[in-house]
Amino acid sequence: MSTVTASSQREHRVTTRSLLRRKRQGRPFSMLTAYDVTFARIFDQAGIDVLLVGDSVGNTVQGHENTLPVTVDEIIYHTRMVARGVSRALIVGDMPFGSYQVSAEEAVRNAIRFLKEGGAHAVKLEGGRRVRETLARIVDADIPVMGHVGLTPQSIHAMGGYRVQGRGDRGRERVLEDALAVEAAGAFALVLEGVPAELAREITATVAIPTIGIGAGVHCDAQVLVQHDLLGLSDWTPSFAKQYANLGSLASQAARQFAEEVADRKFPGDEHSYR
Repeated sequence: MSTVTASSQREHRVTTRSLLRRKRQGRPFSMLTAYDVTFARIFDQAGIDVLLVGDSVGNTVQGHENTLPVTVDEIIYHTRMVARGVSRALIVGDMPFGSYQVSAEEAVRNAIRFLKEGGAHAVKLEGGRRVRETLARIVDADIPVMGHVGLTPQSIHAMGGYRVQGRGDRGRERVLEDALAVEAAGAFALVLEGVPAELAREITATVAIPTIGIGAGVHCDAQVLVQHDLLGLSDWTPSFAKQYANLGSLASQAARQFAEEVADRKFPGDEHSYR
């Protein structure tokens, strides 16, 4: 994207309707996870279209092995911080495990909290046919919902690990039916995670709503990456992700230099001291 294009796009708030127009126009858009005001501001000013306050905070920030321990209160806390740094991007709050599985009524209450307390513009929940009624109830409450099918991290134990979904005729049919169910329930967009590229292409051509790929090939209407994978802040980067910078190495180098200068009494110098 050129500087002129990015600058002009920053003048207008991204909405669910504008993302739908992007799909119809064949113009891919970008989504990144964000968990605090600093990176939210950086990504927003860089022209990222959608910021997902993901339950991936459990892995990336909290140090858990998976996303399951993350709570609604924790995600809303991070959503508030992200909202303070954004003037253009669409903010999506990720509904964590346990926040929508018990009942549709509880799911609606939790989704309302994301908008009222967190400042989100929409919520995301995982699952296809099994959550369609809950998804529809949230949409009926005038809350935009982003769906998520294929590899759904909150179902890690049921799936037997992080495994590619949609392989073989039965797998393909299952993921396709999930995608159609999410669209029919009223979702404004759909994350496709960990599915074969050709299946993602088929789903993208079949549904009218934008598809957002992560480990789903190039033919989706958008792509999403986890912030820590993008910036080289993870101990391990999945094969489907691309590291665009290595901030982890730079941070380590800076901290090491600081420690050495403190040990050698080189910092603080006169210019860093008051008189």
